[in-house]
Amino acid sequence: MKIAVLGLWHLGCVTAACCARHFDVTGLDFDSTNVDRLRQGRAPLFEPGLDELIQSGLAAGRLRFTTEIAAACAQADILWVAYDTPVDEDDRADLDSVLREVRRCVPALPSGALVLLSSQLPVGTCRILESEFGAQGYRFACSPENLRLGKAIEIFTKADRIIAGYRDDRAKTQLAELFAPFTSQVVWMRSESAEMTKHAINSFLAVSITFMNEVARLCEATGADAKEVERGLKSESRIGPKAYLSPGGAFAGGTLARDVVTCTQLGEKYGESLEVIPAIKRSNDRHRQWALQKVRKLLGADGGRRVALLGLTYKPGTNTLRRSSAVELARSLAAAGFEVAASDPSLPPLPADLGFIRFSATPAEAVAGADAVVICTEWPEFRQLDWAALAPRLRRPVILDATRFLEKSVAALPGLQYITVGSPS
Repeated sequence: MKIAVLGLWHLGCVTAACCARHFDVTGLDFDSTNVDRLRQGRAPLFEPGLDELIQSGLAAGRLRFTTEIAAACAQADILWVAYDTPVDEDDRADLDSVLREVRRCVPALPSGALVLLSSQLPVGTCRILESEFGAQGYRFACSPENLRLGKAIEIFTKADRIIAGYRDDRAKTQLAELFAPFTSQVVWMRSESAEMTKHAINSFLAVSITFMNEVARLCEATGADAKEVERGLKSESRIGPKAYLSPGGAFAGGTLARDVVTCTQLGEKYGESLEVIPAIKRSNDRHRQWALQKVRKLLGADGGRRVALLGLTYKPGTNTLRRSSAVELARSLAAAGFEVAASDPSLPPLPADLGFIRFSATPAEAVAGADAVVICTEWPEFRQLDWAALAPRLRRPVILDATRFLEKSVAALPGLQYITVGSPS
């Protein structure tokens, strides 16, 4: 089976590299700089093990990269659309930018080829493309992406299940062959259901997060402890221990928010008055201000103090700053008049637009003289620090840690004010 993977950022690079263990794969992207880098075995962003996996595929001759549509598509059995769908500042997905590239590529495929959509696209996208290209023999299916930064290769290659939406038996046969190396659990359904399943999963996770964070804020006000409430909730058999119900920071990065906004837009499009789903984003946007509000309450609303942020990346295990809540907090603090220091174990020098941040190579340098420290990214390195020695270096011993990541390391230190989401005042 020959596979062309369209779009070579996080999703596309992981998809191409993992599939090249078992199939002949050509990665297609129209960014020549990115393609040149991939040909040298270097992914455009850090994901543990990804560079090595790309290099292995290149060395075995099962993986190649190109900017030429014909080179990727002319002999492909499957065109796997794997763009990381861009979103704007309001988390609205840019469907047109993905469809534009798909429309460029489909005519170059052999007649009867299957186009598999894994990019986050609104329900109905398969039907739109079928109406345009179905008469020419092209077929379309949907398998929503399910990756997470920092654990993407493990999740892809050892999937607990794969959602697959298809229209005809031939497509199902091809998809079964494609997915066989990665899981025996394929949940089959019609294309629209697969598209909607992705919206529903992310919206459900999002509502769980926002629900628990609202409960946590009530806990702060009433003397309850949200972590104790979490244990109580998860002991309920109808909820369960794996529920997304840990108090902490707001969800960020656009992935969950994209589907919340998509569902809201679908309700408007089809005249369905939704109440719960549109409220998710409003609640989450409000909770994104938690750290800023705490800092201003503790240190004064007029700024003039130094705040140290530990971790700037979107997640641990990656070096991307795109949609990072830490970067958003840094900008808000600077706008409020605070001096911002930071340290992150994965970052080279910061981009020019973040030049206002006093960036340090080590956490010890970043926190020295700070009036407050905010734990923003859960890097394991931060747990290994000697906090008993670091705390006296703060001008004021205050640590804000939304998820209680450092609780075992710092909560018992004498004289330290340790503030978390959902802990009683």
